[in-house]
Amino acid sequence: MSGTTPVPIVLAGARGHGRWHLANIRRLQHQGLVRLAGICELTPLTDAELDMFAREMPEQSSDFGALLDSTGARAAVICTPIPTHTALALTAAARGVHLLLEKPPAATWDDYSRMAAGVREAGVACQIGFQSFGSHAVAAIKELVDSGAIGAVRGIGAAGAWVRDDVYFRRAPWAGRRRMGSTDVVDGVLTNPLAHAVATALELAGRGAAEDVASIETELFRAHDIEADDTSCVRITTTDGMPVTVAVTLCAEEAGEPYVIVHGEHGRVTFWYKQDRVLVQRAGHGPEEAVHGRTDLLENLVDHLEHGTELLVPPERTGAFMRVLEAVRTAPDPSPLPESVWYTRPADRGDGVRRVVRGIDGAVAAAADTLTLYSELGASWARPSEVSTS
Repeated sequence: MSGTTPVPIVLAGARGHGRWHLANIRRLQHQGLVRLAGICELTPLTDAELDMFAREMPEQSSDFGALLDSTGARAAVICTPIPTHTALALTAAARGVHLLLEKPPAATWDDYSRMAAGVREAGVACQIGFQSFGSHAVAAIKELVDSGAIGAVRGIGAAGAWVRDDVYFRRAPWAGRRRMGSTDVVDGVLTNPLAHAVATALELAGRGAAEDVASIETELFRAHDIEADDTSCVRITTTDGMPVTVAVTLCAEEAGEPYVIVHGEHGRVTFWYKQDRVLVQRAGHGPEEAVHGRTDLLENLVDHLEHGTELLVPPERTGAFMRVLEAVRTAPDPSPLPESVWYTRPADRGDGVRRVVRGIDGAVAAAADTLTLYSELGASWARPSEVSTS
């Protein structure tokens, strides 16, 4: 891409996870691919927060549309609270500004549909921020499966055992909320922190479009004193009968790397998607492990704009995930876990505390391994009468 004019970019939401985007934009700016033209924040970033851009400070404003106009931005990265995604995406689309839109793309199916239609009608490119789709392991696994190396696929399982303390649920007014007044938020474990587990499982199943989903079963629980779910599982059955089961928690005993398993008749493929690491186990062969490269989604968006390279995560590739989000949003409120099944321990860092669900690490792994729900595994706290299932 050398010799091209850097793409002027506006970043909406530069704190929290936005700091990662800020550093990534700086990396690409150093390569001459982009230029940070503006930052949209309610409270402007300080000089110290923008130290890495000291030689070329971006314009700042709390008015996203006005900032796009004044900077002449060609692309925008949106990393703001979930309920704001659709309005900001449509604001950009109306100005012909291309998008990297953080996951989840919207808080409701209707908002997602409006966003997808808006960017399509405006003719702008929109990349959804499921970074795992940029892993070269995804294509490698699909090619391996298509070759018949593990036989016919019986189903996909995914597991995520993470640790989050009480401070995490106070990180923002919307943290851990299902809704704020009449506004949907859906900040649960399946739809935000471990949304990648759901989306990556559907992607490896080759069933990422909305029309690929036949039915969705959810089991939503919470150990923390929040509205949303922090320990949940979901089973998506595709239109051709394939089960995709995802079990996740933010109340693990020990933090682990999330992974997706492709279950075949004659073997299995395990993908630790944050590490780009793949383990193949199949009949007649020893275990084979490989670590793959990764394409950055913003870099892919720039390459798409400059050279027509195919986008890795267009909105339509996340339709099945949004069906899951909608099922979680419309399900009964998560069932609170009784105090007898969890305990409190000091946070791993800082002065906070965290809640740990006894035995959850094993239950998460077993669900992904057997494609079954917590209630079907016989978890004492997931008796059918206590499960919020849609």
